[in-house]
This record gives sequence, structure tokens and C-alpha cells, in this order.
Amino acid sequence: MKIYLEVNIPIDPEENNVDILIARLSELGFDGFVEEADYILAYCEQKETSEKDLIAMLRDEGIPVIGINEIEDENWNASWESGYESVIIADRIMVRAPFHPIPEKIEYDIVIEPKMSFGTAHHETTSLMLEFILSLDVENKSVLDMGSGTGVLAILAFMKNAKEVLAIDNDTWAWQNALDNIKLNDAESIGVELGDAGSINSRTFRIIFANINRNILLRDIPAYAEALEAEGNLLLSGFYEQDLKQIQEKCGACGLTFVSAAKKNKWTAAIFTKD
Repeated sequence: MKIYLEVNIPIDPEENNVDILIARLSELGFDGFVEEADYILAYCEQKETSEKDLIAMLRDEGIPVIGINEIEDENWNASWESGYESVIIADRIMVRAPFHPIPEKIEYDIVIEPKMSFGTAHHETTSLMLEFILSLDVENKSVLDMGSGTGVLAILAFMKNAKEVLAIDNDTWAWQNALDNIKLNDAESIGVELGDAGSINSRTFRIIFANINRNILLRDIPAYAEALEAEGNLLLSGFYEQDLKQIQEKCGACGLTFVSAAKKNKWTAAIFTKD
């Protein structure tokens, strides 16, 4: 019988780097994750490496460990899946895993593979962005999703009949993850590219999403402003309420006008427009 290891890894919610951590853990052989408020449970099959050696390997990578539990094969999927819940946004969107039942009477049913768990709408910034997209008219408009992660925002834009959707992420793991999820949602017309704001080149879009983090947003807002068409909308998240003023000032300096903001717990999302 196979034995799986459940590794408890602390996280700092304020650093907003869970995506990167999960990607690194995946490269180290972990293939299941459950994100909680201040820690991640990461799962991998127990092999010849001892728990002591595993802890040492993670710490060599700069990843601290709170503890490790052994889980038998027959209980592994049940334990993992029981900790992964579907998410309903504004009674109109469900973000769920393939093993969750198909919902009834839900407008947008988005399927995301949970073992690649960033961008699953469990985080406040993702749910805020999804709510903002619900309020936007994206039909027949071009959309760019920067730092796309799982591709969940791009998939919703596709479902709302955007004319064209492009998702860009600078992480190879996230790029593959988005490709997989786009297939799960029969949304293969979404373009997926490996890159960053420099990859936009001279292309322009009517709507741009960027759910990343404050420092990258402040660095790349000029590129977003240049790529945004007149009367287009820029949706930003990945920062705290106290950072909104700095985000507004940067956008204003780039010719963007603040429209509105929403917050959930300590996190904020905001919409800007280009005159």
C-alpha cells in the first residue's frame, strides 16, 4: 500500500506569494495542495527519502516545515478532496474541481484542477476579480489576463463571450496549468503565452486584468496603460487596502482614471479606465 506524506508549510498571508511557493513545491514532486489561512498542506508519495531528509531538502530550498503526517493510499484522495471545496461567487459563478458534481442553475461553471491550486477563487483577490468581471460588459471585446495563473479569469471572460482572450504568465508551471484548465472548460480559443508585461509588445486590448502583487503592478502599470485602448478598463488586484492610494497615483500618472474599488478582508481590487 502506498503511503503519502502530508507536509504542513507555514505561509505569510501578507506576502501574497502562495502561487510561487506551490509552483516550487510542484517541481519538487508534490502533487496535491490545500491552502489554509496561514499554512499550506502539500502532499507527495512517500519514497525512499526519510521524513528527516525531506525536511532538510525543503529547508535547503528556504521552505520551512511545521510538521509531517503519514496518510495511507486509501485515505489520501478522500483526505485531500475533503479539504478542497468548490467556491460560489455572487450566486452566478461556481469554481469547482472535476470531482465536484456539476451544479444546477449556475450561470458560469468553471472547472479548475485543484492540485494546481492557485487562482481557484479561494483567495480573496481572485474572487474580487471574478465579481468585477461579472459587472463588466466583455462581449465582443479583446481581453488580456496578465499573471493568469490557472486561467480562471480568462476562462470567465471567454464564457462571457469576449471576442478574443489572451492569458500571459511568466511561470512555466502556471502556463501549463492554464493550458490544462482551458481544455477542461472547452475554451481552447484562449491564447496562452509564457512571458511578462514585456511580451505584450504593440498589441492592444479593450480590457486588461492583472491580479499579481503591488510591486509588480506598480512596475508594470505603464505597460498596461499603453496596451489599453481608449475607454478600456484595467482591473487590478493583489494588494492591500492601504496600497490603493499608491496604485491610484501610479495609474493617474499614466493617464488612467479611477472608477471604483472593492475589498474583502484586507485585500482590494480596483477598476480604472482610459479616457
